[in-house]
Amino acid sequence: GGSGAGRERRDELREELLLSPLPTGDVAATFQFRTRWDADLQRGAVSHYRLFPKALGRLVAALGVRELHLALTQGFWRTRFWGQPPLQAPAGAELWVWFQPTVTDVDKAWKELSNILSGIFCASLNFIDSTNTVIPTASFKPLGLANGTDHHLLRYAVLPREVVCTENLTPWKKLLPCGSKAGLAVLLKAERLFHSSYHSQAVHIRPVCRDASCMAVSWELRQTLAVVFDVFSSGQGKKDWSLFKMFSRTLTDACPLASQSKVYVDISPKNKEKELLEVTPPPTSVHEAVVQGDKKTYAVYDLLSPSLFNTSRSLNVQLKWKRPQDSSEMPIPVLHAQRYVGGYGLQTGEICTLIYNTHPYRAFPVILLETVPWYLRLYVHTLTIITKGKENKPSYIHYQPAQDRRRPHLLEMLIQLPANSVTKITIQFERALLKWTEYPPDPNHGFYVGSSVLSALVPSVIAMKDVDVEQSPLFTSLFPSSDGSSYFVRLYTEPLLVNLPTPDFSMPYNVICLTCTVVAVCYGSFYNLLTRTFHVEEPSRGGLAKRLANVIRKLRGVPLL
Repeated sequence: GGSGAGRERRDELREELLLSPLPTGDVAATFQFRTRWDADLQRGAVSHYRLFPKALGRLVAALGVRELHLALTQGFWRTRFWGQPPLQAPAGAELWVWFQPTVTDVDKAWKELSNILSGIFCASLNFIDSTNTVIPTASFKPLGLANGTDHHLLRYAVLPREVVCTENLTPWKKLLPCGSKAGLAVLLKAERLFHSSYHSQAVHIRPVCRDASCMAVSWELRQTLAVVFDVFSSGQGKKDWSLFKMFSRTLTDACPLASQSKVYVDISPKNKEKELLEVTPPPTSVHEAVVQGDKKTYAVYDLLSPSLFNTSRSLNVQLKWKRPQDSSEMPIPVLHAQRYVGGYGLQTGEICTLIYNTHPYRAFPVILLETVPWYLRLYVHTLTIITKGKENKPSYIHYQPAQDRRRPHLLEMLIQLPANSVTKITIQFERALLKWTEYPPDPNHGFYVGSSVLSALVPSVIAMKDVDVEQSPLFTSLFPSSDGSSYFVRLYTEPLLVNLPTPDFSMPYNVICLTCTVVAVCYGSFYNLLTRTFHVEEPSRGGLAKRLANVIRKLRGVPLL
């Protein structure tokens, strides 16, 4: 009976590491740990957990969660210089969840879910409330199986001020079946991970098809971690690196519970002349695929292969540049964006967003999601979209105005981007004056505005073939392409830092000091004069001291006093 139940509820673990040299000379390392479980969590009949974390499994079953996506990020992914990432997240904390249609009170479940996740990951997710939660209508469609797309079952929130550190990484590693004791997770050393230009850890839970017929549902948990190292080595302009140089550790074995454990190194040539990169030791195999519209070549190291650890007990992948890389060879991504705050003074301002389409001959639409706090009062009539000097009217627009201290602004637009163009989107706002109790301890630092979200099907230059999801690398299967001519991209712009009219919080201190001085000097003096009793002293005949002195003088024959 036990073996039969094990066959019915089969679970498996796949782990992989993708090492990508970036055009600027930095190195990006992307970890993915995928736990897939053939069980029905929604019915609550599961009592035994093997690989799937029990804390997350019971959370999905109790609160009716259909999809959960949580990301904790420190830093900003520079798409213009680093290219398209496998998985991007905004700075701070991001949480978006799809609930089951059986959930009656979605807001209550959302609040309870954020509080539980705050305890699991030791983050400030308990600060998620109605003032920073929105319900998108076009963005953030389900990534897994979905019977319907009722957007009222979706909740999305961002905390751009959240700081990610070791206390968030430790519980994230404890959810792994092998923890950080074996497999690729051995490299997750906090001292090295947080000494980087960019760090992002995420958890994705979604239902997927169990097989090709899709008659049964399996639950998939993906734990991803992306980090960008700034590893410029001295001498001759080379940027050589290795696993030990990045993580201060090497790989010794695979996770015993993993059915697949691989390391991918991007060795794609940057031009048509010859390869620039050389990897050592020799890889187990070479994998070619079309990823995000580009043809990529990967050197694959299979940690489960017995021949990999024959020569040495550890694996230290090293990559050397055959010749110095020319900065003119830096590729420009097809879609990238930037955002900034314009205007002057502390009364009004302007939010400007620039979206770049560098494709030479293809135009495509993009969905823009803007979430603005309530204390920046938007003037929607000032919204302008300019492309190549002409007005660009959106084909779809959804705007939900903010309510003071209750909900933020929500603006969604579907914009057509012409080929080889720059689209500028501007909207003016007015700064509100907060109550003095609503300011943070450092009000002069400014107030954060969450990143804009861009969702688009970007046309591919190279036709993509249909591949088996189970056989392809994990970094290519979270966003499956609907057809071979385009691929899905979700980008985030920079978070904004806006100054609000701030009162002089040192004034109460000055008033207290001045008031205390006046009370102590003036009131104290008047009170002393009004309450003191004055007595007139009469001349006395002398006291005991005088009489003793006269006795001594008499004995000595001296005149008395």
